[in-house]
Amino acid sequence: MRKKVFLGTTLTVFFFSLLIFLYFKSSENKSLIEKKKKIELVEKETIEVTDEKIESSNIMEDVSYSANDNKGNEYFLKAGEGIIDQNDSNYIFLTTVKAIIKLKNYQLIEISSDFGKYNINNYDTIFSKNVIISYLNNEITGEYLDFSLDKKLMIISRNVIFKNDKNSLQSDVIEVDLKTRDIKIFMYEESKKVNIKSLN
Repeated sequence: MRKKVFLGTTLTVFFFSLLIFLYFKSSENKSLIEKKKKIELVEKETIEVTDEKIESSNIMEDVSYSANDNKGNEYFLKAGEGIIDQNDSNYIFLTTVKAIIKLKNYQLIEISSDFGKYNINNYDTIFSKNVIISYLNNEITGEYLDFSLDKKLMIISRNVIFKNDKNSLQSDVIEVDLKTRDIKIFMYEESKKVNIKSLN
């Protein structure tokens, strides 16, 4: 009988010991799982913050650039904000853009637009949305301007209007050769005509 009681007590103690062991082991596992979740959450937040810092580090405020060529022509560009293109760091996306082109032995050309894309290697700039070009007593407006300092060329397109004291005209494209100072005005379709109005 004593053996049965002893065996019963031993089994009961063993059983309770096993339950206590499993309980603490389970609590430890839960604690480890919770710690792992917390670590994963912290890592995720760190990655998000790091990505945010990287993206925000690509944003520059009050951006300005200047360039000149070997013939004495100068180009100044200012923007309210610039964002470096993450796919190609040679390009910067601009907002609230203003530019001045100083051609040797010629008047200033002023350009403004809502947006732009600037190439830091060759200074080519695309101006877009509400583009305004002013020079002498002329004003050209449009939605898109492709300017190349190397080629000395400006191509203005999309809803183009050219105005001065005497005339106003509408066309699809105006191409200005800054070297020869020639201006080409044309429509994409041959069947359409440039619309010219006299203001006098």
